[in-house]
Order: sequence, then C-alpha cells, then structure tokens
Amino acid sequence: MTTGTKRMLPRSSAETLGGEPCDDVEEPGGAAEEYPSPPERIPEWASVESREWRRLDEFDILAKAEALTGLTLEIKNALLPSGVWGIHLVRGERGRIIVNAALSPFWRRFAVFHELYHLLHNTKGARFWQSTFFSMESFENRADTFAWAAVWPEWEENQYCDWN
Repeated sequence: MTTGTKRMLPRSSAETLGGEPCDDVEEPGGAAEEYPSPPERIPEWASVESREWRRLDEFDILAKAEALTGLTLEIKNALLPSGVWGIHLVRGERGRIIVNAALSPFWRRFAVFHELYHLLHNTKGARFWQSTFFSMESFENRADTFAWAAVWPEWEENQYCDWN
C-alpha cells in the first residue's frame, strides 16, 4: 500500500508526542510489518481536503464517499497477504475497499482513508497511471499524506487506545 521511506513506528503516538503509551496496540501482520512514518507536518492541501473526513464513523465515510463518487460502496475487512494493507475495486456502479483484517483498528482506519483517496482522485485505475509519466510512488505518497491528515487528530490525541 505504501511506498517510499518507512520506519517502524512507536507502539503508540505517545512515544512520539510525549503522552502515556498504549499497551494494546497491535502491529499489522506481525512484528516485522512496517508502518508509514508520520509526517513532520501535514501539508495545507491535505489538511484542507481531509477536514471533512475527520472523526467520521465508517457509515458516514461511506455515505460521503458515495455522494462524491456516485458509486455504491462498501468496506470489507479480510485477511490479505503480508504487506498489503488495502485495495479498492470498482466495477460498474459498485466499489469496495478491502482492508487487511490483520491490522489494528487504527491502521485499518488509515488504510480506509488511503484507499478512499485513490477512489476520489485516481479514478482511471493503476494500469492507466502506470502507463503515464506520473510516478506511482507520488500517488501512493499523496494517499498516505491524505490518510495521515484524516487520522491525525486521533493519532495526536492517542484516542485509538480504546478501539476494539
């Protein structure tokens, strides 16, 4: 799902932000999985674009995304191969975001927003974009940045500790 420079994140944002750490945060796909690094700052474009998505529950995310895309959408959690956090599929008027069920709740939410960005902005599909002069890495980095901006308040406030 993500490309570019990655590093292992602390077990919670608290280790980065000086708060109390969560003891129950799982690592996706096992201990060897890498997390995308949080940005040093959220770019203005991502902050503005993600503002309306922040703190929405899954139902409201789907409702808003359906209104914007004209698709009937669903989010499904399923076991995916190691290293695959999520994918999105569109067929006709239907779309699905599939998120790796092995991820902790926070990282599943991150993956939903990452794939949502692709649904909203990369509507021609990976095959099309791979045949253009645009870097696939830049699309992945933008999707990660959008996802970070959407989940940032929860990450910063360490709210995901209580998620089941």
